[in-house]
Amino acid sequence: MRKLTPVFYISFVIALLFIIWGIAAPSHVETVLGNIQGYISEKLGWFYLLSATAFVIFAIYLIFSPYGRIKLGKPDEKPEYNYFTWFAFLFTAGMGIGLVFWGVAEPLYHYYGPPAGEPESDAAAAAALRYSFFHWGIHPWAIYSIVALALAYFKFRHDAPGVVSAALRPVLGDKVDGPLGTLVNVLVVFATIFGVATSLGLGAAQVSGGLSYLFDFITNNLGTQLVVIAIITVLYLISAGTGINRGIRILSMTNIILAIGLMLFVLAVGPTVYILDVFTTTLGSYIQNLPSMSFSTATFIGDRGWLESWTIFYWAWWIAWSPFVGTFIARVSRGRTIREFVLGVLAVPTLFGGLWFSVFGATGMSTDNALGGALYNIMGEQGEEIALFSLLDQFPLSGIIIALAILLIISFFITSADSATFVLGMQTTNGSLNPPTSVKMVWGAIQSSAAAVLLYFGGLAGLEMAMIIAALPFTFVMLFMVVSIFKALKSERQVLQTDKSTIQAERNRLREEKERLKQEKAELKKQVKASKNKQ
Repeated sequence: MRKLTPVFYISFVIALLFIIWGIAAPSHVETVLGNIQGYISEKLGWFYLLSATAFVIFAIYLIFSPYGRIKLGKPDEKPEYNYFTWFAFLFTAGMGIGLVFWGVAEPLYHYYGPPAGEPESDAAAAAALRYSFFHWGIHPWAIYSIVALALAYFKFRHDAPGVVSAALRPVLGDKVDGPLGTLVNVLVVFATIFGVATSLGLGAAQVSGGLSYLFDFITNNLGTQLVVIAIITVLYLISAGTGINRGIRILSMTNIILAIGLMLFVLAVGPTVYILDVFTTTLGSYIQNLPSMSFSTATFIGDRGWLESWTIFYWAWWIAWSPFVGTFIARVSRGRTIREFVLGVLAVPTLFGGLWFSVFGATGMSTDNALGGALYNIMGEQGEEIALFSLLDQFPLSGIIIALAILLIISFFITSADSATFVLGMQTTNGSLNPPTSVKMVWGAIQSSAAAVLLYFGGLAGLEMAMIIAALPFTFVMLFMVVSIFKALKSERQVLQTDKSTIQAERNRLREEKERLKQEKAELKKQVKASKNKQ
């Protein structure tokens, strides 16, 4: 425990006080958080939209900028993981549980309640999938890439501690070593706890829903969800003790194989041609409408409440998740160039997420229409966590497939929580790449308790409240990170250009010296030859 920092103790006390508050006065927690969340959504939604879009623009700029050739590590370092393992890490840490939870439910919600226009129309179906692409596409991965790039660049190239405050040194100077740096790192822990708690709550709700769907004697209620959290907590704490190259790596590979298998099954037994048509059309529509969707605040048309419930919530979720996912992505991305890193983080998960929503969203809407709205009605009666299982129940071998889907959710659940304990341990031990197991255990218990409290006092709405609140302060930290990255890269390029000029000047000097020596040698030969002729 010698490596513990003030960040650990301050963060631990704050998290513990919140948990006690939630247990002692859940209605008071709901009222206070609800008021704060309502104010932020109503008054600062534009700030989330502009910030998220700024991160996208900066990430794309880095791909085409001269800085793209700079390595996240020393010049001769090679990537630690191959592409498949790296993408498995990205997918698992980035949004695995969320994709499984919302793959069917979100397009159905948008189909029956679009941001604008007539519900249940062709335009509503197109908008449902386009906005699903939007919420899970380039924006979240650009947000992740900013945090991950800053941490990886300063840690692996300049040997700085692997904490967020260290990535702000070009902006804040030596203040990062004092109380201001501690405050930044406490905000990171705060955002991570509530960001991960949201996903754990979603995972617990969906596992509980799936079990109740398979077994009549299991009821999908708060008690079952809390039991699920308790059991999964034990499992991921066991995994946390094995380290990143065993537990997390094995689980990540299992996740990606199960997820691809489930997606291919639905693609094969569902309306295959329709799904592929939907993917192609929606991808083009998403790219075409990306600028207008990125800046829309629903001021003149559409539903402001829809924007706050969906887009602003998602941007807050991704920002709150970014310290956790960014730290983890940074940890597994050593040795890659900035261009390779940003392209990989933006493009591959975005395309996979788009294909996922095309398969499950398009199949869900098609099946729902064929059943006269039955899937949407079931989702409304029993919760959105039931949507996936209601869809899978329409296909052959439904019992086996639902059981595999539950296994996939549990695996994602364990991996996300395991990764989060690693990141929280890293951030509270001054960036240790191998934080003590005891520290990871403490944070594992804290984040599960936070998820249980949020479910207890407000269900999924409570998770949403905490998410939007936790994201706000870290958004400012991320904007400072953009400035910090740019200043550091610009400074390094100037140094490299100076070094290059110095090297070129030395090469020119050596070339001139070589030419002079060559001329002297030729002159000497002439003199020797002339001397011989005289003799």
